[in-house]
Amino acid sequence: MDQTAQSPAVQNAQVSLIHLLLNASWPVFLVMIGLALASFWCWAIIFEKFYTFRKVHAANDRFEQSFWSGQSLEDLYIAMSNRNLTGMASIFVSAMQEWKRSQGAAMRAGFAGVQKRIEKVMDVQIQKEMGDLESRLLFLATVGSAGPFIGLFGTVWGIMTSFQGIAASGQTSLAVVAPGIAEALFATAIGLVAAIPATIFYNMYSADAAKISTRLENFADEFSAIISRQLDERA
Repeated sequence: MDQTAQSPAVQNAQVSLIHLLLNASWPVFLVMIGLALASFWCWAIIFEKFYTFRKVHAANDRFEQSFWSGQSLEDLYIAMSNRNLTGMASIFVSAMQEWKRSQGAAMRAGFAGVQKRIEKVMDVQIQKEMGDLESRLLFLATVGSAGPFIGLFGTVWGIMTSFQGIAASGQTSLAVVAPGIAEALFATAIGLVAAIPATIFYNMYSADAAKISTRLENFADEFSAIISRQLDERA
């Protein structure tokens, strides 16, 4: 059957997304599959981080309410020592553990180095907490920056395929040019679909992580001041 006599349904089928993917040249096919997998993994990270950041914010709010409620530090430590902690609570428990480990030596040698050790323990715990929060965000940044360029490679290859089809057939009709152009545009579209959400959520989560880091550092400074006052009273 002559191509000009084909029904619109057949012509639409030949330029469908599935048709473009299955009939793409190998370089463009690999680009499309790679970007699709990257997009899928980006969305998995986005949803996982959404849950994680909400959990950390809620845990910090609950801990602050308990910490400033007026109960003793010892009672709060006992209540939280056997839990799976995150955020401020984990910093508090790690500092209290170091405080208890240092009490015996402090009684014998003085309290000079106790506060420095507690501050160091809190700094290390903050780094651990932030490392967990920021893990896999680099993948979002990589996809956001490299995705359009990888899609552009598919675009260039698709255009080269179009010119090769024109050279081989000696024709410049739409039927010769369209498959390669559509293939090129489809590769670009997948690159943008992967890169745009990755960039948006990377920036959003990076800003949120910076706020959490500041909040943890502020709590560590406040708790260090409380420890300092207690050490001065015992000295």
